[in-house]
Amino acid sequence: MRRLLISLLCLLSPVLMAHDGMHMDMPKGPELGASAAFDSRGRLWLVDAADGHVRLRHSDDDGRTLSAPVEVNTLAERIYAEGENRPKIAFGPHDEIYVSWSQPRAKPWTGFVRFARSLDRGEHFSEPLTVHHDRAEITHRFEALAVDGGGRIVMAWIDKRDGIAATARHQPYLGAAVYYSWSNDGGASFAPERKLVDQSCECCRIALARTPDGEIAAFFRSIYGDNIRDHAYAVLHTDGQTSHAERATFSEWRIAGCPHHGPGLAVGDDGIRHAVWYEAKDQPTVRYGQLDPGHRPKHPLVIAGAGASHADVAAHGHNVWVVWNQVNTDGYALMLRRSTDEGVHFDAAREIARSRGAVASPQLLLKQGRAFVAWNTTGGLRLIGVPR
Repeated sequence: MRRLLISLLCLLSPVLMAHDGMHMDMPKGPELGASAAFDSRGRLWLVDAADGHVRLRHSDDDGRTLSAPVEVNTLAERIYAEGENRPKIAFGPHDEIYVSWSQPRAKPWTGFVRFARSLDRGEHFSEPLTVHHDRAEITHRFEALAVDGGGRIVMAWIDKRDGIAATARHQPYLGAAVYYSWSNDGGASFAPERKLVDQSCECCRIALARTPDGEIAAFFRSIYGDNIRDHAYAVLHTDGQTSHAERATFSEWRIAGCPHHGPGLAVGDDGIRHAVWYEAKDQPTVRYGQLDPGHRPKHPLVIAGAGASHADVAAHGHNVWVVWNQVNTDGYALMLRRSTDEGVHFDAAREIARSRGAVASPQLLLKQGRAFVAWNTTGGLRLIGVPR
């Protein structure tokens, strides 16, 4: 019975979230889905959405005060701004500001992946463009954004074109596909999209991270066999090579629906692929492991149990940090575990912040080797320095 209830909750959660995101009226205030990042000068930048606009703000005092918002899109449009599908921000080689988001279309669970850039440190933004060449009113959403070592902008998203085509041919097709594209000209245009893999999970965020050789790696929930929702890893090549996704987790969690819990990925300078992910095969757990694509992760560890969700991971030198939301009777606690030996061992979990109201997924950020957590709450953004 316990396992059945877990499966039902995981199945219903994405449906409810997606339905709410398709409400025809634009929200009257900001939703909690937000992204934050430090630029090369140590300035903190935040993007979220309110009243049909993606908003950009910055802070020069580590989040204690925020600037007045700048509207990224001049013309209002509908914007997904929840935890798994929120606006994103990244920076070019000279701190060009790149912003992406998913735009709901008229039909339920559909979307376009949108992009805009600023070349003057956020004073002005280009007119938003749609990244993918396919314009069918289907799912192109849950986009992920990163910049590779050569300054190329790389984007990946969940795409349903192949599932719809299979249905038209009366052929089975589980889940969706992952597509990706890139820009060689700083976001002025994007290459025709390429399919990475069929049968990914429908609404779990995709984690992207830069590898030591400058390429962008993707880690995402895929589908194996009869609805086994494990994860895959791939390097997103932009030089003509074919990208291959390999299975990277082997939990064998079978569930006929998307759990709305995407993973986290951090690749160290030594090439170690630190990953965190959620599963609920026997009970809800957040897990850590070092990915060895095609094989079981190394140094596997259950980071947290029941009540834990939406973990993130960061790595610098010998240090690895994992944070997550922990629900309790008083609201939410922001929890932390740290390793000082490259993820071989972790210390005990400790609470570093608390919120009585709703919270978004925590994000680990690095500034000059120090870790911070950006935690968006009903009381506003909180930037929490990780204890040294």
